[in-house]
Amino acid sequence: MADLVVVSGPPGAGKSTVARILAGGFDRSALVRGDDFFAFVTAGWVPPWLPESHHQNDVVLQAAASAAGRFVAGGYTVVYDGVLGPWFLPAFAAATGLDGLSYVVLLPSEEECVARVAGRSGHGFTDAAATRRMHREFAAADIDPRHLLRDPGGAPEAVARLVLDRLDDGALRYRT
Repeated sequence: MADLVVVSGPPGAGKSTVARILAGGFDRSALVRGDDFFAFVTAGWVPPWLPESHHQNDVVLQAAASAAGRFVAGGYTVVYDGVLGPWFLPAFAAATGLDGLSYVVLLPSEEECVARVAGRSGHGFTDAAATRRMHREFAAADIDPRHLLRDPGGAPEAVARLVLDRLDDGALRYRT
């Protein structure tokens, strides 16, 4: 049965690597990268971590959610890779058109996220201060513990296995 699995967390949390592994493990799947939707904005761009970006972020996330929901309706298991804080989750979930989705937040230490962002090559985002700000927002957010993998550690394959285990037992389910 097709499902939408949202892999979230601050920059440097390992979302893209874990999401890619997860998406590769299903018979029919689509990987929807949230960053790709932010790249569609060509004029009037506001860095998405700034307070004045709220409207832009809402529009972009709803567009990504709609696309993800359409893939699920077409029979694909979708893994969404993006910075999707719990403060945007209700609107994102509603925009999918689905009854529910699975949601997991990867939250390594702030220092680990900053180090990963600093070590990136070929990635457009390398802002340490913004990484720290977003990490602190996730760390302070009211996230149901069943959706949170705090300091998951280990190889990305091991983290993906933890996510799959939680998927299998229904712990990551979020209803719209």
